[in-house]
Amino acid sequence: MNSIEFNKIRKKIQLDKEDALEKVFELILTGVQVSNPEFLHIRGKVSCGKNVKIDLNVIIEGDVKLGDNVTIGAHSILRDCNIGKGTKINPFSLVEGSVIGENCFVGPYGRIRPNVSIGDHVSIGNFVEIKNSNIASKCQINHHSFVGDSDLAEQVTIGAGVITCNHDGAGVNRTVISRGVYVGSGCNLVAPLKINANAMIAAGSTITDEVAADTLTIARSRQVKIENWKGPKLKK
Repeated sequence: MNSIEFNKIRKKIQLDKEDALEKVFELILTGVQVSNPEFLHIRGKVSCGKNVKIDLNVIIEGDVKLGDNVTIGAHSILRDCNIGKGTKINPFSLVEGSVIGENCFVGPYGRIRPNVSIGDHVSIGNFVEIKNSNIASKCQINHHSFVGDSDLAEQVTIGAGVITCNHDGAGVNRTVISRGVYVGSGCNLVAPLKINANAMIAAGSTITDEVAADTLTIARSRQVKIENWKGPKLKK
């Protein structure tokens, strides 16, 4: 590469950087609080309400809408999404092709995949992944859970480490969870599956059949105690 070609590339990079900063400053002029303009990357269209706060190294792609009092944590990626007022997206989260309601809490390290609709006052814990699902208002999905191809009614609680087993090797099946259901930590919900209103699923259960309303379901092996057990000895 000769010096002329190098200077052309350097000039283009500088112009691209100036164009990117111009987009950020236009956003700041509307009242958006940006931690550091040089570390906000706008690669599409974004519209913001009042008192929006955006932290470092956030990437915005496609068409993004942020309501009043929305907070976007550092290193998050927003792509073709609509986020309602008062919602907080915590650091290192990815939201794409989805709608999130008002006063929600996502992450850190949350992943909201395309075709997800989330109601108001929903809490999505750290390392939670949601795919192609409808989550009604006042639900709580705790850390390290996967909710895929599911419909959750209002006030459903999903404990830590719960998995909706949506793929049977040939296709995808849905899980339907009615209002007020509580699913304990570490459960496997094998789709297709329906859990009716106000049911409780004991922690560690694997559920394969429909669960009746207002019942407690336990589906796990009983604990066994073996006396005078002599396990393998550690080598010295």
